[in-house]
Amino acid sequence: MKPNYKKILDEITPYKPGKPIEEVKREFALKRVIKLASNENALPPSSAVLKAIAKAAENISRYPDGGCFYLREALSEKLSLPEDNIIFGNGSDEIIVLALRAFIEPDSEVILSSPTFLVYKIASKVEGARVKEIPMNNFRYDLESMLKEITDKTKVIFIANPDNPTGTYVTDKELKRFIERVGEHVLVVIDEAYYEFAKGGDYPQTLELLKRKERNILITRTFSKAYGLAGLRIGYGLASKDIIAVLNKVREPFNVNSIAQAAAIAALGDEKYLKDSVSLVLEEKEKFYNAFESLDVEYLKTKANFILVNTKRDSVKIFESLLEEGIIVREMAAWGLKGFIRVNIGLPEENKMFLQAFTEAIK
Repeated sequence: MKPNYKKILDEITPYKPGKPIEEVKREFALKRVIKLASNENALPPSSAVLKAIAKAAENISRYPDGGCFYLREALSEKLSLPEDNIIFGNGSDEIIVLALRAFIEPDSEVILSSPTFLVYKIASKVEGARVKEIPMNNFRYDLESMLKEITDKTKVIFIANPDNPTGTYVTDKELKRFIERVGEHVLVVIDEAYYEFAKGGDYPQTLELLKRKERNILITRTFSKAYGLAGLRIGYGLASKDIIAVLNKVREPFNVNSIAQAAAIAALGDEKYLKDSVSLVLEEKEKFYNAFESLDVEYLKTKANFILVNTKRDSVKIFESLLEEGIIVREMAAWGLKGFIRVNIGLPEENKMFLQAFTEAIK
């Protein structure tokens, strides 16, 4: 007899990342390939990070610090937040999985928007939750409709802010009003993976909300994007000490490796790298906007480091045409967005290469 796995897994389509550069090189016999598919930082790691990695590598025969003591201390100081309000994960994705593992029971409900980050739905269903997907209104969160779907069985609500893949965001006023109306029995997970690109203006100051009053919120952030550590998989969650204590009960003992911890500490101290990363995205994003407008192509203005584009054509053919030119973007059919692609901001020369190839592809 074969072991009986969870039957819900028959309904799960695993998350499929963007194509790796080496795979495209092999497939199309190309020497140069650029990847603008996974919302990664276009800049190479900072010298401070590389030095920290080299030093940490000397001790990889030892287990990492399970509590991330020095990283926790550094982040606590940077955010002016007590250390017991912080948890670290193998990417912010793991914090999301931990929250569902800790709070979801067999009859629980999870509310999320559509389209949004696919991992929310996948991880929720794996835990046995009933998932309620609320369609966006003009590519923005329909918070009123989400509120109407809350029941006694609702345990978790996901808000990606800014959202992936739309790049749109919930404002400070909208989020505060929403949280005030959500029952205390519901955990609101606010995924701020692109926080460093989005902050400012009317973008929410969720950390201040957490500091003023311990609420039923969990803020997730990452070192993968603006800090350029995607390959090391490290993120963190911010919440009340009670919520963090619960999450630690379901966290693996050594979930963040020692090299990632050292790199994250160095990244926190390299403010110039962070500033350069954000500046690159803000400057290059305008070039994309101008190009799309000149081509009469619809796109969404974004608070993140990527842009959702409506090609109004067969996006699979557009995707394949770009691949042949050595350019990897994200085709969005998996999100139910036929005709759309998502492209992240790269280096100036990469962006120029994409825009030239994209112009030819849509013609």
